[in-house]
Parts: sequence; structure tokens; C-alpha cells
Amino acid sequence: MEISGRTVLLTGGTAGIGEQTALQLKAKGATVIVTGRNAERLKAMRERGFEAIQADLSMPTGAEDILRTLGDRSIDILINNAGQGVDHDFREAQPDGDAADHCIYANLNTPIRLIAALVPRLKQRPQAAIVNVTSGLAIAPRAGGPVYCATKAGLRSYTQAIRAQLAGTSVSVIEALPPVVETALTAGRGGKKMAADECARQIVEGIEKGRAEVNVGLVKVLQAVHSASPALARKVMLRF
Repeated sequence: MEISGRTVLLTGGTAGIGEQTALQLKAKGATVIVTGRNAERLKAMRERGFEAIQADLSMPTGAEDILRTLGDRSIDILINNAGQGVDHDFREAQPDGDAADHCIYANLNTPIRLIAALVPRLKQRPQAAIVNVTSGLAIAPRAGGPVYCATKAGLRSYTQAIRAQLAGTSVSVIEALPPVVETALTAGRGGKKMAADECARQIVEGIEKGRAEVNVGLVKVLQAVHSASPALARKVMLRF
């Protein structure tokens, strides 16, 4: 898919993978509309030439704010990148149900709402794409993040189903599965982390090449292990 000249709506585009993806798409000639919660980061993105919408996607009003601001504008590419984690480990403390709800809304409900609202206008474009950023943890969960993993697995299933529904239309449906990336979400976690700009580069390349799945970095290895033995992949990942 040619990036130049496209209009992109990118959620969670003011930091981390989203910020780097926005920069790379803009460098390739796209008009990029980013969303975020932090007013200072949104201002910084506007100063760099991006359109920016303030919206909290962990609640229903977030998607509504985005859609109201967009109005009837045409969109070529929707990238559901925004995501948040939540502490939910019974070995550490009693989990907070409200915090889990916010995580579920940000990572699963809001992408579904945006897709449902924007598919009609995406189908009007000669060539369009929906890109859902899930995670390697959508393939096999880690024990310490059950809610986050569940939202990403849910978005992966949703992505696969709507890809079948939209087959034969002008809308491609792409899933991007990053590994552990150096972002605020993974701050404090040990182990090897991919740089956000390299993760973004691989995602953008996947969009350009029209790949249905973009397995980023070490997720390629996880996919191979899971293909050979789902039980082994789960056993390995649950240790983290």
C-alpha cells in the first residue's frame, strides 16, 4: 500500500510506538491525525506538524470525542495502537476491578467502536486499511498480566474475524504483533526490549507490503514455537 497521500488516524500517537509510527508515516508523505490523553504531548505533536485529538480511550467518551472531532472526514488508514496495562496479579495484591475495566475498554472496546464507526467511510476509499496493534502476548499469555493479555487476544480474534468479513472489499485488515518494546508501558521490566523506532519501522513496512500479520522482532520466534507446539509456547510465556 502506498503511504504517500494517505490520511491516517493513529490512536495513542504521542509516545512510544505510536509516536515513532506517526513520525515515519509523516516522513513518507501521509497526513497523520494522532490521539492521546496528555495535553503537553499533544501540543508537542501539533508543533511537529501533526493534527492531534485529545481523548481518553479507557472510557466510552474517548471514541465519541475522536469521531466528533473527525466529523465526516475521509480516512484511508485506521491504526488502533493505543493501549494500557493494569496490575492484576493475585500473588501481589487484590486486583482493582475498575482498573481492569479501563484496560479492557482502552485495548478492546474502543478499537471495536472506532472500526464499527469508520468501516463505512473506509470502504468508500479506493484502497484502505485497518491496523490493529496487538502483542506477542495475544498468542500466549504471561502470568503477571492476565487482563492485558486477554484484551490483546480478544483484539486478535476480532481482527481475524473482520478480515474474513471484509475480504473482497477495498479494506485490508492487518494485525501488528510487537514484542516487549522500550516504552512507558514496559518501564521497570527487565529483559531485552526492542527500540520503539525499530518496532514502528517494521509495522510501517508491513502496511506498505500489505501483510495480514506483521510479526515484529522476537514474535517471529514465538509464532514458530506456537505453530509447532501451542502448549510449549504457553508454558514458556507463562513464566514471565
